[in-house]
Amino acid sequence: MDKKEDVYRTVIKPSPEILYKDRKSKFYAAVHPINTEEDVKPIVEELRKKYHTANHVCYAWQLGTDNPVHRANDDGEPNNSAGMPIYGQIQSFDVTNVLITVTRIFGGTKLGVGGLIQAYKTAAQMALESAQIVQKTLKAELHLKFEYPMMDMVMRTIKQKDLDMVSQKMELDCELVVAVRLSESEETFQLFDELHGVNVKMMV
Repeated sequence: MDKKEDVYRTVIKPSPEILYKDRKSKFYAAVHPINTEEDVKPIVEELRKKYHTANHVCYAWQLGTDNPVHRANDDGEPNNSAGMPIYGQIQSFDVTNVLITVTRIFGGTKLGVGGLIQAYKTAAQMALESAQIVQKTLKAELHLKFEYPMMDMVMRTIKQKDLDMVSQKMELDCELVVAVRLSESEETFQLFDELHGVNVKMMV
């Protein structure tokens, strides 16, 4: 794996909510960070409470990096006129682990399918433009077990590779968990595996 493959773009906090208007219809859009599919429902329900006069809370989300999963929901708008245009912006901005919601309050004038596609797409785009998109690195965790006399050698390797310490238990038998960049995980595993007396396991 090269270094380009273990980075992804996401948001770490919800974006400011933006308002897009089209012929008196109001579209409130925001980007939310999510870690699991279960994170979606509470956010959508909160928006239904907040905008109790809203006709539709449409959204799209994507999770994962290698084989990402996604969903798009039109929430009563004509088929593929809301969720898919929103999802198109997730692809366009190349972000993952995000949910984009667009809440519509009907203004009395029908926009037609073409008008809806444009409105939901634009609202989602504006929300992503106002979001703080960050680049994150995929990591693997190495579980190390060894006896106390090996401590110096293990710590020297950790320092040399500039690894992040996740947890540590320092007794007669020591256990450490370190995080390593995915693209460097095999090579780092080998380093510890070659240290006599160190038991190493990889968790991705």
